Amino acid sequence: MTGPEPTKQQLRRWRRYLADERAEGAVYRELARRKSGEERDILLGIADAESRHEQYWRERLGDEVGLPQRASFRTRLTAWMARRFGSVFVLALMQSAEDRNVYLTEEERSDDLATMAADEKIHAEVVRGLATRGRARMSGNFRAAIFGANDGLVSNFALILGMYGAGAGQSTMLTAGIAGLFSGALSMAAGEYVSVTSQRELLDSSRPDPDTRDAVPKLDVDRNELELVYRARGMEPEAARLKAHRVFDRMADLEALDGAEVLGTGDELGAGQDGTDGREGVDTAETADTDGADGADGADGADGADGTDDSDTADTTGTGVSAAVSSFLCFGAGSLIPVLPLIFGMAGTAAVVLAAVLVGVALLCTGALVGLLSGKPPLLRALRQLGIGLGAALVTFGLGTVFDVAAG
Repeated sequence: MTGPEPTKQQLRRWRRYLADERAEGAVYRELARRKSGEERDILLGIADAESRHEQYWRERLGDEVGLPQRASFRTRLTAWMARRFGSVFVLALMQSAEDRNVYLTEEERSDDLATMAADEKIHAEVVRGLATRGRARMSGNFRAAIFGANDGLVSNFALILGMYGAGAGQSTMLTAGIAGLFSGALSMAAGEYVSVTSQRELLDSSRPDPDTRDAVPKLDVDRNELELVYRARGMEPEAARLKAHRVFDRMADLEALDGAEVLGTGDELGAGQDGTDGREGVDTAETADTDGADGADGADGADGADGTDDSDTADTTGTGVSAAVSSFLCFGAGSLIPVLPLIFGMAGTAAVVLAAVLVGVALLCTGALVGLLSGKPPLLRALRQLGIGLGAALVTFGLGTVFDVAAG
């Protein structure tokens, strides 16, 4: 190796890079072990890239490689989670780790480091893509759970703080807190159930009617009803007209033509079965040779108009019952926290201060969890959650104090 001798600080940093690359490769291989098919191949591909990075640092260190070092705490935590928990949490952590990209801040610049920095940037995008489906599946119930817990924490703590500001005693504050817990939890559960159920019903109303397939062979070939179907689903008028003509031409030759293939009401509409664009199910293979239809196929922004992946949308939305249960339990758990000091007999300022500490810690945890799963810095999300929650409670305390003064 040419150039000046590396300093002790550089050697320590390089050994840490080596340990991290080795540990990250192990994480990806562990995740791949639990997967199959394309997702497994992708994870193994990233693991191979991490092995190349590991080999680079081995060669760079040479005789100074020393004994194997422990990876950073964050990387070791990720490896531990990979062995015990679902891949969504681990992929979110790995996305954040790849986004940090320490090679971009490395003091010594080189083509090799630039290449590895580019690798890490691409790895972050690959991991983001792998985590997308898992995030979508859990987003409905997760949203209800986080919203319920946060609302329970803030609303009940604000209620207790407002009562304290108004001069209420311990028993009155406890009664108000318990009442706020149950009324809020039931209200949140009912609201989530109605919201999610209504959303699913709206989505269901946009799906093609399977019974329509029976009407296809009876259509008047001289009319434009079938053309209107394709136009309503986002195709250009000329492409829709050509498509309708091709369908009628086929109907003349195939008496047993399946209307589901034409209208996309059968398996081909269910793009969620293979993850492809819903419009491809509507247009079928017929449109492959039509430029105008191809343009419609590529109109990603119109997916929801004609053949959106309904199964994925349903997974994202969740069910009304599951969202209601998640919201009820999480709101109840969140709103119980500020009441705990009162339940155990504390009163006055001591109870309020302890409640504020407990609520603050809980808000930090929920904020950090959101940041973790979104691949963003957990600390910033935790502080944001804390600021918003305590800010709302302080406003209520001020209003209670004003009310007490006015009433007195």
